[in-house]
Amino acid sequence: MKLDANLASVHAYLCADGYVIKNPKDQKFNYYHIGFRNTNEVLLKDFQIKFEKIFGIKPHLVLGERCRIGSKQIYEKLTNSFGSFYSWHWKMPEMDENLSKLWLKSYYDCDGWVTCKSHKNRHIGLDSVNEHGLIQIKNSLEKLGIKSKIKKRNDRNIFSLMIFGKDNLVNFSKNIGFLHPDKNNKLNESINDFINYYWNFPTEKDKLVNFIRKLIFNKGRINKSNRIFRLISNKEDNLINLKNELNKLFNIECKINKRKNGIGTIYFELNINRREELKKLIDNNLLNKEQRKWLNLKK
Repeated sequence: MKLDANLASVHAYLCADGYVIKNPKDQKFNYYHIGFRNTNEVLLKDFQIKFEKIFGIKPHLVLGERCRIGSKQIYEKLTNSFGSFYSWHWKMPEMDENLSKLWLKSYYDCDGWVTCKSHKNRHIGLDSVNEHGLIQIKNSLEKLGIKSKIKKRNDRNIFSLMIFGKDNLVNFSKNIGFLHPDKNNKLNESINDFINYYWNFPTEKDKLVNFIRKLIFNKGRINKSNRIFRLISNKEDNLINLKNELNKLFNIECKINKRKNGIGTIYFELNINRREELKKLIDNNLLNKEQRKWLNLKK
């Protein structure tokens, strides 16, 4: 069988939550069953539509339960082309990157989950008894720039594949995603739960000036002993952008220094210490009342 977008998705559905079976040899009555078990209506209908496009026949749909059909011809086509679909034996077919994305999407729609414990634990997970299959998935994710880890469960003979970190979750969302609506919402919630430490500088001048003013009002500090203005960030790019904008908009010169606190954490500090540059902060209304007080410079 020629693997296309529909077949890649149907194959993944069958590997994850499906079955392609026939009767045992010792039974007189012959049957050949192909089915997809799932409670989600969106996935069941997606399987039904794609299956019909491939084989020209619509499987019977029982909403909230399964989508199934009996056919010796389809059974033989699937097993002759792809081998076993049993939980321990399924394999990812050889596919190009685009088909691999579709296969992964359908597989994760069935067996994947998303955990979001705010600011503590945000990840995408998979469990399977098929270690070799998970290794194939891990390698496919790696090609898409998504890092993951496989670990054997202590309590059962099951392997877990986990995806952690905002960059990996964002890459998963962009390259694979979920058709399952609840899982898709949970993934977006997990991504949005990460704190964004980068400052988004507006492009319009008026908005940019107001953004810089609020930034300095809220984050800027005056060293009371030597009257040096400083502003701290854990991202150097934030201060480089601020330094460039201060110079371009207000002709204010400043310096950026790399620092390390008592527990070894690296941070960055923007300093303004020359009297004439500090006065420009006041002249351009970039300091609040308390900051001007500690500088002890007239506006």
